[in-house]
Amino acid sequence: MSFSQTKTLIRKIVYCVIVTVFSTSLSFEAAFARLPGFLIPPKDFSAFDTPNDAGETISLTWPASPCDNPDASYVIYIDKDETGSFQKEALRIKANTHYRRGAPEIYGYKEGNGDYHYVQINPSKAYEEDTHGKKQTYYFKLAIVAEDAEVYVNTIASASARGNWLNTKKINNFLIMFIFSGIVLYFIIHARKNPDMFLRKISGLEAVDEALGRATEMGKPVLFVHGLTPMGTISTIAATNILGRIARKIADYDAILKVVNSDPIVMSVSQEVVKESYLEAGRPDAYNQDNVFLVAADQFPYVAAVSGIMTREKPAANFFMGYFYAEALLLAETGASTGAIQIAGTDAYTQLPFFITTCDYTLIGEELYAASAYLSREPMLMGTLKAQDMGKGILIIILMAGTIMASFGLKFITRLFDAF
Repeated sequence: MSFSQTKTLIRKIVYCVIVTVFSTSLSFEAAFARLPGFLIPPKDFSAFDTPNDAGETISLTWPASPCDNPDASYVIYIDKDETGSFQKEALRIKANTHYRRGAPEIYGYKEGNGDYHYVQINPSKAYEEDTHGKKQTYYFKLAIVAEDAEVYVNTIASASARGNWLNTKKINNFLIMFIFSGIVLYFIIHARKNPDMFLRKISGLEAVDEALGRATEMGKPVLFVHGLTPMGTISTIAATNILGRIARKIADYDAILKVVNSDPIVMSVSQEVVKESYLEAGRPDAYNQDNVFLVAADQFPYVAAVSGIMTREKPAANFFMGYFYAEALLLAETGASTGAIQIAGTDAYTQLPFFITTCDYTLIGEELYAASAYLSREPMLMGTLKAQDMGKGILIIILMAGTIMASFGLKFITRLFDAF
C-alpha cells in the first residue's frame, strides 16, 4: 500500500469515527432527554418590559428545550435583588405550553414562534402589593422541573415594568376611526352645501304624512307605541327621534297624539320630546302631558292595555317603533282589526314577519335608524347616514378582496383587522 493510499484510508477512518461519535451523542441526548431525571435546560433566558401595557407586566422568553413534554414543568422565580435567594415562585407552567405563537401582537405570525416559550409576569401579584410607578427592577430565574429533579438556567434575566403612552396594538382601530371620521365630516359638509342630497325613498316614511292627514280628517287620535326595551337601547333612541318628527307634524296638523310606554324613563324622555316638538311648531298650548303616559311595565299587561286603547278609541293611525318581542303580532293584529293605518319599524328580525303581514308599511332593520335623518333632512344626520353607507361599502369591498386573496393563500389582509 502506497503512502497516499494509507493517508486516504486513515482520513476515512477518522471521518467514520467522528460521524459515529456525533450521531451517537445526538441519539443519546435525545433518548436521555425523554427521561424524567435527565433534564436539559434552555440555552437562553431573557426578560423585557411588556410593550403596549400600562406598566403592569414583564415578559419572559426562552427557547424550547428537548425535554419539553407534559411531565416536565418550567418554574420562574422572582426576586428584587440579583444576588437574592430566589425563593418566591412567580409562575409554574407545563413544559409543552405557552409559546410565542400565542402572542402575535408582539412576535407576529412567524413560523419559528413555536420554538420559543413566552409568558408574562405581574410582579404586583407575586408580591401582593401595588408596584405601579415604582420603577423597580425585578430579577428572574428559570428552572426546568420533572419529578424530584430541578435544573436551573445559568442566566438571570431582569427588567422593570413601565407604562406606555401609545398602544400600538390598536393602531388599526385608530386608522379606521380616523378614516371614518374624515368620511363623516366630508358628507356633513357636503350635506350643508347640498340640502337636497339624494336619499333612497323609504315607503314607510313617505306614508307618514298620509297617515297623519287621515287622522286629522277623521278627528281621531294617532297612537305611538314604544317597544319594551329601555332608553339605553339603540332601537328605543331611534324610535324617540321618530316620535319627535311625528309630534312636530301632528302639532302642525292640530291632531291628537297619544304615546304609550312601558318604561318610566322612556316615558319621561318621550314627554320632553313631544313637548319640544310642540314648542318648535309654535303650539305649546296644544301639548297635553297626559297624552304621553305609562300603561304597564310587564309585557302582557302592556299588550292588554294598549289593545284596549286601540279597540276603545280606534286611532286612525298606529305607529309601532322600537324593539318588540312576542307582543308584536298581538298589537299589530288588534290595530289591523280596527281599520287603522299601521306603520311599524323594528330591528327585531324575529318580529319582522309579523309586522310585514299585519301592517301597511314596515321599516326593516336599519331603516329604523335612518328614519330621523330621512324625516328631518338635517345636514348633520344626513351626512352621518351617507357616511355610514360609504363605510359599509368600503367594508364590503375589503371583505370581497380579502376572500379572493385568502383563496390564493395571501392572508395578510385578514390580520390587518386583528383586535388584540
